[in-house]
Amino acid sequence: MRREDKNLLIDKLAEQINQYPHFYLTDISELNAEVTSKLRRKCFEKQIELVVVKNTLFIKALERSGKSDFSELYDSIKGSTSVMFTETGNVPAKLIKEFRRKNPKPLLKAAFVEESIYVGENQLEALVSLKSKNELVADVIAMLQSPAKNVISSLQSGRNILAGVVKTLSEKEQ
Repeated sequence: MRREDKNLLIDKLAEQINQYPHFYLTDISELNAEVTSKLRRKCFEKQIELVVVKNTLFIKALERSGKSDFSELYDSIKGSTSVMFTETGNVPAKLIKEFRRKNPKPLLKAAFVEESIYVGENQLEALVSLKSKNELVADVIAMLQSPAKNVISSLQSGRNILAGVVKTLSEKEQ
């Protein structure tokens, strides 16, 4: 590969690193074409961009992106490496867990999620349990709505009680 082609590829990878807030480094080697195609389809359905990369070019792209200090990831970038780029931090972890029910891979090498670095296969459960930004916002809204709903229901039940008292008093006067 010519140097110009390598630089173009590095620039494209750096652009993807800056475009997506989260990415996972995985190993999908030894998967046959049919299983790899299924994985790619699942990724497409969940809006994950799956890219197979050359390790040295990906390391240079990480350095060129200037987004963060990715030096902790460098030890994980060995052997066959695929990158899952995503907008939602926990979706690739859930996909990997679901996909591995029937297949031995993909294996999680490392991940960059919510400005944190997770290294190793043992981090998969932690990544699955992470809540996405939208899930956290929904939880906060639900917590904020709960007291308001209680106040409204109390006022409505109080209205019914007051109506009953007024009706009883009006009947006594007659």
